[in-house]
Amino acid sequence: MISPASSLRRRLLLWLLVSTAVIGVLALFDTYREAVKTANTVSDRVLAGSALAIAERVVVSENGSLEVDIPYVALEMLTSAAQDRVFYRVDGPPGSFITGYQTLPTIADTQGQPTAYRDATFRGEPIRVAVLLRSASTGVNSVPFVVTVAETTIARRQLAQAILLRSAVRLAMMIGGAAAIVWIAVTVSLRPLYRLSDAIAERSPDDLRRIEQRVPREVQGLVDRFNSFMVRLQSALDALRHFSGNASHQLRTPLAIIRTQLALAARAATLEEAQAAAAKGDAAVAHAERILAQLLLMAKIDAAGSSEPQNLSPVDLAALAQDLTGDRVPAAGEAGIDLGYEGDRSALVLAEPLLIGELLRNLIENAIAYAGRGAEVTVSVAAGGDGVLLAVEDDGPGIPADQRSVVRQRFSRGGHRDAPGMGLGLPIVEEIAGLFGARMALETATGGCGLRVEIRFPAAA
Repeated sequence: MISPASSLRRRLLLWLLVSTAVIGVLALFDTYREAVKTANTVSDRVLAGSALAIAERVVVSENGSLEVDIPYVALEMLTSAAQDRVFYRVDGPPGSFITGYQTLPTIADTQGQPTAYRDATFRGEPIRVAVLLRSASTGVNSVPFVVTVAETTIARRQLAQAILLRSAVRLAMMIGGAAAIVWIAVTVSLRPLYRLSDAIAERSPDDLRRIEQRVPREVQGLVDRFNSFMVRLQSALDALRHFSGNASHQLRTPLAIIRTQLALAARAATLEEAQAAAAKGDAAVAHAERILAQLLLMAKIDAAGSSEPQNLSPVDLAALAQDLTGDRVPAAGEAGIDLGYEGDRSALVLAEPLLIGELLRNLIENAIAYAGRGAEVTVSVAAGGDGVLLAVEDDGPGIPADQRSVVRQRFSRGGHRDAPGMGLGLPIVEEIAGLFGARMALETATGGCGLRVEIRFPAAA
């Protein structure tokens, strides 16, 4: 027994969660980079403002040296985050230190920019350094100086982490909302399948009608295949019922005859009486065998008609007709029938070889059985532009025009109850012909008496 696959709803949710989780991790990584960049941009502007406030308080003293009065507001700008510490230094012309933390890292090469930033380490802590290049005027010339301001990066990291955390929370809420929407959407979308399942479960085992339940377009193909299977199954069951009913009806008489003849043979007083009873019983067995063979053939035709034709191939109808006609010449001679063939040597039709052979055998044997002693039976095949014509013609008593529609029906003998056979010959021929797109016609023979059976096949591609 094949174990059921995992739930469609769970599979969709799993795909959604895995894909969004991967996308979310990539998005959070990019968000963290942007958060760090944003925190640095905001904090760098504050550092630059503090450095500019300090630079504006640098003046040239009377002796020509630089002096600076560090304004409280310059450091107040950096005290918004109490956990961060602020450092500064002011350097004059190259090699001269003015004030501040002398060991504070600075930027030696600003690459021509008046303001530069970089990350560094001071006293074992990571810091962000801003360097501002300025000059103070003495009235005669300008004295260059460098203002360096730095702060620890605790507030920056916390800001980046806060942005990342809020983004993660929003993303998790979006994923959770999407999962809930998918769960609800899949549940609603699967309702037609649940209704389809209930409609099938409520049916009785004998109800093989088409399913008319409305389903989504993606499932319609499955329903169509299921309906096609139901039709084929119904046809197969009908064929089985027909076979069982026909077999029980048609075999009842031969079996009764066999039992009667066996009883007569058992009570026979002489050997001649026993042999006569055995001969009649043997004839009844042969008759039952023919009935069973035709019933099995009818069941095969019914099964073939319930599905698309399979294993069709070009068959040389002329050659096959010649061979079967030759095989039936001895039997026709014993019945006093002159059997012969005329027509083309080759004519191809698209058919199943075994069934087309049965069609020919039934036509020939039907003509031999009903034409009567002294009759002529001619089998002919002619190929034309519109197809291939197979004809079996005899000059026997024929079939009256008003009885020709009746003999097309199963188990009908056209009013001749004493005629041999069981009335399946022509119905078998017509049903086999229909499988291959051919048409059967019953006409009066050329001489004005007898029967001409024509089967017109489409030409083989």
